[in-house]
Formats: sequence, structure tokens, C-alpha cells
Amino acid sequence: MQKPSIPKGTRDFSPEEMAKRNYIFDTIRAVFHLYGFQQIETPAMENLSTLMGKYGEEGDKLLFKILNSGDFLSGLSPEERQEASSNKLTPRIAEKGLRYDLTVPFARYVVMHQNELSFPFKRYQIQPVWRADRPQKGRYREFFQCDADVVGSDALLNEVELLQLIDEVFNRFGLRVCIKLNNRKILSGIAEIIGESDRLTDITVAIDKYEKIGADNVNKELAERGLSPQAIADLQPVLQLEGSNEAKLTRLKTLLAASETGLKGVEELETIFSLVGDLDLKATLELDLRLARGLNYYTGAIIEVKALDAEMGSITGGGRYDNLTGVFGLSGVSGVGISFGADRIFDVLNTLDLYPAEAIRTTKVLFTNFGEAETKRCLSLIKNLRAAGIAADLYPEAAKMKKQLSYANSRQIPFVAMIGETELSNGTVSLKHMLTGEQETLSQEALAERLKA
Repeated sequence: MQKPSIPKGTRDFSPEEMAKRNYIFDTIRAVFHLYGFQQIETPAMENLSTLMGKYGEEGDKLLFKILNSGDFLSGLSPEERQEASSNKLTPRIAEKGLRYDLTVPFARYVVMHQNELSFPFKRYQIQPVWRADRPQKGRYREFFQCDADVVGSDALLNEVELLQLIDEVFNRFGLRVCIKLNNRKILSGIAEIIGESDRLTDITVAIDKYEKIGADNVNKELAERGLSPQAIADLQPVLQLEGSNEAKLTRLKTLLAASETGLKGVEELETIFSLVGDLDLKATLELDLRLARGLNYYTGAIIEVKALDAEMGSITGGGRYDNLTGVFGLSGVSGVGISFGADRIFDVLNTLDLYPAEAIRTTKVLFTNFGEAETKRCLSLIKNLRAAGIAADLYPEAAKMKKQLSYANSRQIPFVAMIGETELSNGTVSLKHMLTGEQETLSQEALAERLKA
């Protein structure tokens, strides 16, 4: 018999791991609410016509397609069944796909529900997405995204607010991060001044890999994508630009003097840095001209977050997109959004052991089971404790004490409450602190206050 398994790039999560993940989701959700975002959900699968062409050529390759229901080959001719090209065959046998991210489904949602929404519309979503990527450390085929977007406003105050939101979330996690910023207009300006405006996508896809593969390999890929040696040489001063954010912006004004689009991008970043400057962000804010995020729909600011104390790729990303709803028939609706990579944040917080003890503790006290009469008293006390918001449990069988205490230890339950014959007769309870081994006797009425303390 074949051993059960799960697909590569997916994971099971234990109760302890789920407690940690819920801590992440609850923390992010609380900050979303604090900043006025409203929750929506969209289906796990979308029509392929909704998804295709929105993520660039590489993104389209990573879409999980869903075979049509029933005999999906029934409508094909014998010639079509022999078709070797999956690109030609796929549209005939697969009309739907698993969502690649939450942003494109959100754009579709806005267009479909535009008459019901008040703009600017601030929404958040916390749902899984799927990508047919090669699994590796920090990269999964199924993972959760926690998105916040504002649509219906092109004010740069939205970018500033999202930077504050990012800072608040990671501050609550106790995680030191660097928030990297760039602007798609600056990248367009760079492509313009090196004479390769029509190869903007090729340039951004390549330079977005700069940290992973290094300068030489990026330049090699640019050459393979058709950029001339002169254009690649002209690109180097920009990619190698160093110094403070202010110094980089000043230098860019000179480098992009011939590009109206590029200068507009510089102006937008100057405004964002100026507004953020007085807000005392805990995170480091850095202008990174190699940041491209390789997605076609960004048109303005681009945002990416890296953990400073753990080796991990981007743990949050996002940006401004002016044209996304236009492909669904609603033009003139600008938006900006961010996405927290919950699975990578989970791995980073695990690596750095940053979970509060209370966040991963599911039960506060376990009542031992000594028999029928004692159990009745325990059930009454447990009901009162739960009503007071204290997670309490009862061992289901009158097993040996050692077994019951071992069970409490295995579940990391900090307190064990014992009611035997003596406690039953005098209305007390013996409370054992599992971490220290200390034991105390107190009245049953005082138990709730003791556990809260």
C-alpha cells in the first residue's frame, strides 16, 4: 500500500503551529481594522480569462489550471487530441484556475460590485493562493496572503498610510525589518534613457532577481532578453547607486533629466519620504532602485519588506496600480495595496522564537479526573471558568495521575486543577503549576481570579 503524502510545496500544520499562525492572522487583522480596512473574500478559483495576462509571461506559467468537469476531452476533435502544444489545448479543456494572488481577484470584485461600493474603498483579504512554482525554502505552492488595498484614490497619502500599517504590524511582532521602496515610473524612465523603452518588462523581470543571482547573471539575462551591450552598460550606474535616500533621489534627478515619466516617479517618492519623515517609523526605510517586483500591473510606488535578523526573501510586498480594473472594463480607478506573506512571516518568527507564550497556549488549566462525583464538581467549575474567558479542559477518564499529568505536559498546559475526596468535601481545589512544580490549595470560588492573575 502506498504511503499517504501531500503535494510538494504544501504543508500540514499541527495544533501548535496553527496557534502560531492564528497569532499572525489575528495581529494583522487587528491592525487592518485599526486602519479602517473592511474584509471581503473571493473564490479559490477564478475564470482563467480573469487571471491570464495579468502577471506577465512568467506569472502565466505558474497558474494552476483546473480541468473542466466531466469528460473534458469530449469536445475535442481527433486532431486536437493529438495537439502537442499545451498552450493551444489548455483553453479547450480548462476554463478555470486557482488564484495566483488576491489583487487581480480584488480588481474583478471591484468591477462587478462597483455600484455597491463607496470609494475610496479600503478592503482586506486573508486567504490562500496557489502558484506552480519550484518549492524551496520560504517558497511554497500553497500559501496565505494577507492583503490590504485602497482603490478609488490616487493620493500618495494612501502609500504613506500603508507604510505606517506595515511598520505597526512588524512592531507588534517584535520583528526588525527594512521597508524597500521604488517607483515603476522611475524604472520606465531608466528604460527610456538607455533607449530600451519597449523592453521595460524584460528589464524589470531581470533586475528583480539582482539579490538572488548577482550583477553578472542579471546582465547576462538582460543580454539574453535582447538588450544591447550599450544599454546594459548605461544601466549599471543606476543599479549601483549608493548613499542616503535623499542622495539617491538627487542623483536620479540628474540621471533621469530627459525623462518626464522618470522625474514624475522621483517626485512621488520625494513626497512619500517627506510625509513619512515625521512619523517616527520603527522600520528602516530604503530607496532600492533594483526593486522591480516583476509584476506588470504596478504603475507607481513599489514596496517590499525584508526581515533584518533572518535569511528570508520578501515577507511583504505591494505597490500602486493605476490600470488594473481597466482590463475588466472599469477605467480611471487607481489603487495601491500591500500583501503580507503569512507563511514566510511564520517561518521568520519561528526562526527568531518571537511568539508570546500566551499566543501559542490553547488551554490554561486541565482538571484531573478522579471519578464520577469529583467529575460533576469539575464540570460545574469548568463551566464557570469558560464563562470568565479562561480556557479549561477535563481529562475524560479516571486514569492514573501520572498519565493525566503527562497529558498536560504534552499539551503545554500550565496549570492542573485537582479535586479529590478531600477537596470535594471542603470546597477547595489543589492547583499545580506545571512549570515550577509548586502546588497550592484555594477555595473553588477563588480559582478563576487566581488563574487570571
